[in-house]
Amino acid sequence: MIKQKILVVEDDPMIMDLVAIYLEKAGYDVVKAEDGEKAKDMYYSHDPCLIILDLMLPKVSGEAFCRWVKSQAPREVSIIMLSAKARTEDKIAGLKMGADDYITKPFSPEELVAHVEAVLRRTGQHCQKITFKGLSIKPRKGEVTLNGEPLNLTNYEFNLLYVFMENPNIVLSREHLLNHINPYEENDIFERTIDVHVKKLRRKIEENPAKPERIITVRGMGYKFVAEN
Repeated sequence: MIKQKILVVEDDPMIMDLVAIYLEKAGYDVVKAEDGEKAKDMYYSHDPCLIILDLMLPKVSGEAFCRWVKSQAPREVSIIMLSAKARTEDKIAGLKMGADDYITKPFSPEELVAHVEAVLRRTGQHCQKITFKGLSIKPRKGEVTLNGEPLNLTNYEFNLLYVFMENPNIVLSREHLLNHINPYEENDIFERTIDVHVKKLRRKIEENPAKPERIITVRGMGYKFVAEN
């Protein structure tokens, strides 16, 4: 499974490392920045799902960084603010600024992880871009590109590709794939219909669909998305 990426922006190295340890234990991929300027670079290079943002930062304040992030349309990212300011008006100001949650210091790492999970459930999980060998998918945006060029996929093709790219180098059965591309409808299509969708998808993402290199058939088992960064 692809891990959701979280950017922790905190100038206190002890707090930053502690937060990172607990988030990584919870299954997240964590990147860190100790000031607002570095955070901008990390934002562009890592495309995080969520940002944990301390308001008291050197170089670029947390407030200024939050406004900058929210101006970077059409990117979507959730923000949890950390602050020693515990007044109600401070929390309201942070939320009006665009934060999805506001946590006051001191806090327990377990509490922070619970807030992260709640925010991601509310704002949409699996939000980061997944890329392998020039093929990229943005689940929340419903966008797929190949070498920077947009691909026009049907809903079934998009859902199928998402399942493959979220489970790289893992053999997936036709039944497993069927349950994921047709989750809310009566299961009135057969597993072999997956073969039809895979064939159509290969035409759009493979250089030579007759000799696929991305989605390969594993005889008697199903299909596997071969992923090499």
